[in-house]
Amino acid sequence: MGWCIVGSVGDADAQAGLFGSEPGAADVVVINERCVVRVEGSLRIVVVAGVPLAHFVAGDRMAEAYAMVSLVEHGWADQNDVARAFGRSPRTVRRCQRRFDEGGLARLGRAGGFPKGRPRGPSRDRVVDKLKAAGLSHRAIAHRLGIDEKAVRKRLRRLGWRPRGPEQIRLALAEPAPRRADPNLSALPSETVGPALQGAVPSADRNLSASPIATLEYPAPMAGAGSVPAAVDSTAVPEPVGPSWDRDPADRRFDRLLAYLGLLNDATPLFRSGHHVPGAGVLLALSAMVATGVLTAARQVYGSLGPAFYGLRTTLLTLLLMALLRIKRPEALKEHSPTDLGRLLGLDRAPEVKTLRRKLTRLARLGGAERLGRLVAERRVAARGAALGFLYVDGHVRVYYGHRPLPKTYVARRHLALPATTDYWVNDQQGEPLFVVTAEANAGLVRMLPDLLREVRALVGERRVTVVFDRGGWSARLFADLLSQGFDLLTYRKGRSRPVPRRRFQDHVGLFDGREVRYHLADHGVRLLGGRLRLRQVTRLQDGHQTPIVTSRRDLPAVEVASRMFERWRQENFFKYLREEFLLDALVDYQIEPADPARAVPNPAWTAIDARLRAARAEISQLQQRYGAAALANPERARPTMRGFKIAHGHVAQAIRAASRRARALERQRARIPRRIPVGQRTEEPVIKLATERKHLTNLLKMVAYQAESDLVGLVAPHYKRHEDEGRTLVQTALASAADLEVTETELRVTLAHLSSAHRSRAIAAVCQELNATATVFPGTHLRLHYAVAGAA
Repeated sequence: MGWCIVGSVGDADAQAGLFGSEPGAADVVVINERCVVRVEGSLRIVVVAGVPLAHFVAGDRMAEAYAMVSLVEHGWADQNDVARAFGRSPRTVRRCQRRFDEGGLARLGRAGGFPKGRPRGPSRDRVVDKLKAAGLSHRAIAHRLGIDEKAVRKRLRRLGWRPRGPEQIRLALAEPAPRRADPNLSALPSETVGPALQGAVPSADRNLSASPIATLEYPAPMAGAGSVPAAVDSTAVPEPVGPSWDRDPADRRFDRLLAYLGLLNDATPLFRSGHHVPGAGVLLALSAMVATGVLTAARQVYGSLGPAFYGLRTTLLTLLLMALLRIKRPEALKEHSPTDLGRLLGLDRAPEVKTLRRKLTRLARLGGAERLGRLVAERRVAARGAALGFLYVDGHVRVYYGHRPLPKTYVARRHLALPATTDYWVNDQQGEPLFVVTAEANAGLVRMLPDLLREVRALVGERRVTVVFDRGGWSARLFADLLSQGFDLLTYRKGRSRPVPRRRFQDHVGLFDGREVRYHLADHGVRLLGGRLRLRQVTRLQDGHQTPIVTSRRDLPAVEVASRMFERWRQENFFKYLREEFLLDALVDYQIEPADPARAVPNPAWTAIDARLRAARAEISQLQQRYGAAALANPERARPTMRGFKIAHGHVAQAIRAASRRARALERQRARIPRRIPVGQRTEEPVIKLATERKHLTNLLKMVAYQAESDLVGLVAPHYKRHEDEGRTLVQTALASAADLEVTETELRVTLAHLSSAHRSRAIAAVCQELNATATVFPGTHLRLHYAVAGAA
């Protein structure tokens, strides 16, 4: 029949009772419609279609595993049903199947305790004790070892730690001798090597000098990972460089072992030459990305991610290259070859979905996204100071489609109020993003502008800046505050205003950013706040419609005022581009966090009374309409006097008076209830918000990727006639193209494939020449990047 008995039965009576059980009895666990597990004390009997398949004693792991494997292998039940009935996970069932295929029944049996042959991870008790004695805080120890701060506290409590004098700890692990003298190898940076190589011993049982790893004869580091080319100034290398003991760039098992042992914080990129490497054209953007300073700023903010093969530099480069390759979220990595993506990073494999999510989680716990954005913005301000005369501020609403009860906000592009989160972006006058801030509970632009402008003032210093925003920021009191802080303003006028007579409009022509603009404008002054605030209004007339623009800039021509205001659409186009190309609105995680308990929110009790009051007033209005309609249609012959009319419709008048009394009572009740209360006083559904740290970090990285792409478009412009219409598309095509990689002692040569036409290839080739002049090195190496286009004349 193909079944067998595993284990032993106590007596024949136990087997005789197998056929009398009914599914659903208290001692029967149903697997599916034909398979059950009979429970008799410590005995477990597996029955298939009334026939016993196996029986075993509870605790016999080998027999239990074989019973699960038999059910699945013979097709009597699927993995999920078997796992549920036996109280295991489907992964455990699959593991048992794999073990049975490898070694039969003997492979299913395993002695208790730690599995033999599997290397134990180094105990951290001793190193935690030593680091604490050296004066490090719990947080610093956790950050260095890559564990949670709570785990450090538990270890120290278990060890009975008490303060003592610091003890010098030395590691006897010999360093490999490089083939070339390199001053960087004499003192390895903390970003590249782990804490164990900096004086912390990761093993509590023995020194690494006595371990097998300490006695290995290491090969010399690969070329490109530990030699400084003479043509490149070593001070210009933006990232620290460490050695690698792997000879084959396609096999990094030794570096992975060092990372597993806690001796490596980030794998050194090792490249291998190759022809037509998919997506290697994205390396064209590396010079622009390095110029943004995001890697240097991240190292300053986060330090490192602890011992790991995929460290901080690798994680950030992966996310940046993913954005430029239009891999819009970590889950999309499943559709791409990790080996091909790894070649772009100088690794054997790129990090995959779970790994990348864990890295993002660790970065989010460190909580440095806001500081990282500030440092990147400072670098951008220093590089583009001339473009900061006008700053465009607008909110972008990210709609939320989950089941969490988030606050609602109005979504203009959908013409609906939906659960959402609002981000406020600041862009320069070219439409390029500068920084982003997430609003607390969808606060409006009037509420957010002061906070945003404090950030702007810290970035730009005391220079005069004109802030451009839409009608959502209209507030005369806010305007007065902005002017007192040294800002100028430019916005649309909100609300009704007296039309400007047509005779006051005149034609105006101007040339801005190489484009000619023509407007029919009227220019005059306006007064707000009862005449205390005097501003300038420039009104545009088009197709009979007047668009009033209010500004404090009296030194600008009217045509420039209108042009700068209408250029606000560059920011709208930026939002649309990031939504479609970088998936800006995608959620990075589904985590939530409580709202600020001191923040004021609408009082549910006040809202409920207000709804009842509105209903009472609506009822009064309906009754009054009914009473008035009856008076209008009153037949005077039947009821010639008002007294007769009141008597005839007394029930309606009585209902009106009763509704009026209810409305007045509700008004008094509502007046005693505060309209807004702190979040902490709500007793109904808790007020929450989506976790912002990971989303803020990914927004920043997508912003940096967009900036790098924009810088390449700027380099293309002088060499491509249709750059305004097709420049960004051309750059996208170049970044997504395949390329040949050639590794020399001093250079990483990237030769892009020929594009669809000769003039497009020539434009990209001209960009390559300009990028080569920057002498950019690949982060984490001393290899200078050299770009070219195959077949470009």
